[in-house]
Amino acid sequence: MELHVRAADHAATVEAFRSMVREGALPNARTYTVVIAHLASAGFVDQALEVFRLLPSLRARRTTRQYNVLAEALAAAGKFEQLRWLVREMVAGDGVMPGPQMRAAIAAMREEGHTEGTEDFLEELSPNERIGYAVDDVEGEGDSEEEEDDEDAANRDKGRGRAQATLKPWLDPRELARALEGWEPREVAELEAAGIVWTPRLVCKLLRAFKKAETAWEFFCWVACRPGGFAHDRHTVARMVAILARAGHVELVERLLGKVRSDGILLPFATVRLVIDFYGLSKKADAAIRVFREADSICGALSRPNLTLLCSSLLRTLAKCRRGVDAMELLEEMMARGVLPDLQTFSGLMEHLAGAGDLKGVHRLLGLVRQCDLQPDGYMYSVLVRAYCKQERAALALKLFDEMRGAGVAPDAPTKALLVKSLWREGKLREAAQVEERCEDTAGGLPEASPGHVWTASAADLEKVFDIYYGCFTQPRAAQTA
Repeated sequence: MELHVRAADHAATVEAFRSMVREGALPNARTYTVVIAHLASAGFVDQALEVFRLLPSLRARRTTRQYNVLAEALAAAGKFEQLRWLVREMVAGDGVMPGPQMRAAIAAMREEGHTEGTEDFLEELSPNERIGYAVDDVEGEGDSEEEEDDEDAANRDKGRGRAQATLKPWLDPRELARALEGWEPREVAELEAAGIVWTPRLVCKLLRAFKKAETAWEFFCWVACRPGGFAHDRHTVARMVAILARAGHVELVERLLGKVRSDGILLPFATVRLVIDFYGLSKKADAAIRVFREADSICGALSRPNLTLLCSSLLRTLAKCRRGVDAMELLEEMMARGVLPDLQTFSGLMEHLAGAGDLKGVHRLLGLVRQCDLQPDGYMYSVLVRAYCKQERAALALKLFDEMRGAGVAPDAPTKALLVKSLWREGKLREAAQVEERCEDTAGGLPEASPGHVWTASAADLEKVFDIYYGCFTQPRAAQTA
């Protein structure tokens, strides 16, 4: 997609995205970065922002690069009200540190008199003369070290045109973290003697670079006691909490959360979600439930959409920890409070219960889907058909298949093949032949996969993104050019 964008082949870029979704691939944060940057560079800033707003429902992380692209485009278009919303999301929602384009956009917004909500960035906008070195400035997407390397190389290329006399010595946080990995007294003494001016940005980068959570914690505690006026803020605490949660250090996480609560520091909403998700990896279900119950005191009052996302994260963690009963109790509690899960959350729970052989629970969830006035999509139907077929209940799977066809949802080829195979095994040869005949009548053949994925993306959300993307480079594009 990025190669097509560079070649200004808009149709091929959109088609690549369409193929990705149709073939069952799940777009990641980097894919959406390409989409947002493509839209913004083509002048479709409002549409790029609309895609950006959809990312939480797709469970896609919103990255520094996306914020930079949108901030630059909004500032250039003079859309400062939307830029103010973007800044609020960056601070309270995602906890992202502003990149160079975002800082420039905030400065432009302040020059135009829009200062509300930008007071906390005054230090970021004013260079610290005590710092005698340069640190790589832009965070990568976070998917891999290679992506960070690519971003660093791009930044260095941009700086080659500057006068060499103005360049400061380069400090690479990853090399520094590698040298300190053992946290030996001699290395720590050399670090103290180096006279480094610690800033939240540098501390966050160093924390991220440590391979061991224990070393990151040692550094986190050590840097808080250094002379020079450094104090941990919401960014450094959020980074440390996420690192500890990923390693399963529940006691340290709870100590740190207790400390920030007593200090009146509110962490970003994304950090709370991340902690709950990481507790699913380390099988700390009880700790995840405690964080969920205390979320208001950690990140402030939750909006209804954010509460829905947090509930989905906890349900997924409970499923990973094989706590199906607790998951169903939480689901009932949330629905009683008017918090309705989305289709991908229901699909995830269905897949979990089906894997445990609980077909009654699966059928009950399908009833709750209808109770919420949600229309099952192709991916949910495929999850249900697979569940019934694996438990040798092909008759129930066939009933769902008929319901699916009646709703105008086309099955994907693997789901149809599994249903036919299960019907044959159970001796229902006529029904298997009927399924084959009905699918032969499908115009264009059956899709290779049903768009969507358990826990993360529904077909409807992916379709929204595609419709926005496709629409910008067809009739609207022609109208704009005219």
